[in-house]
Amino acid sequence: MTEWAYPLAESLLAEPLPRRWKHCLGVAERARTIGLVLDQDADLLEAAAVLHDIGYAPDLAKTGFHPLDGARYLRDVAGADKRVINLVAHHSCAWMEADARGMREELEGEFPRESAHLNDALCYCDMNTTPDGTSTNPVDRINEIAGRYGPDSLIGQFIRRAEPEILACTSRVLERVAAAKRQPM
Repeated sequence: MTEWAYPLAESLLAEPLPRRWKHCLGVAERARTIGLVLDQDADLLEAAAVLHDIGYAPDLAKTGFHPLDGARYLRDVAGADKRVINLVAHHSCAWMEADARGMREELEGEFPRESAHLNDALCYCDMNTTPDGTSTNPVDRINEIAGRYGPDSLIGQFIRRAEPEILACTSRVLERVAAAKRQPM
């Protein structure tokens, strides 16, 4: 799955949005670091990670809500795996932003959520990666997003509303990783 996902994401993001492309590469790198807790879904998570922000691509941005725009492109044009599409649609508490935009029914009507385990993992990867693709922590990432968009913006308000869930996702993933490392080989 990743052999297909990387070139697609690169073709959509690398030239028009090089910083966003670096972020997606960093999110995919984070996905590889937690693959041990995903078993057969590790490749699925990495593919969703590198594709999660394609909805920002100028040619894809239709609604201004990038999770929905990216998922629709993956479904309608790229013929992607349904689970990848659903992960892109719901990444990083997208339902909360959709709610703020009056688009929650539209999002959830078109795209079912994947397992909490996978949604947590993608949120962890996204919220532990800077816009430049380097590793960070979710508190600094949330502060960076709020600062970039402004506290009174829709995104600034959404990210603060989502903060407790983002931190909980990170905690759950780190607990799973720690437990997996304790398991005998």
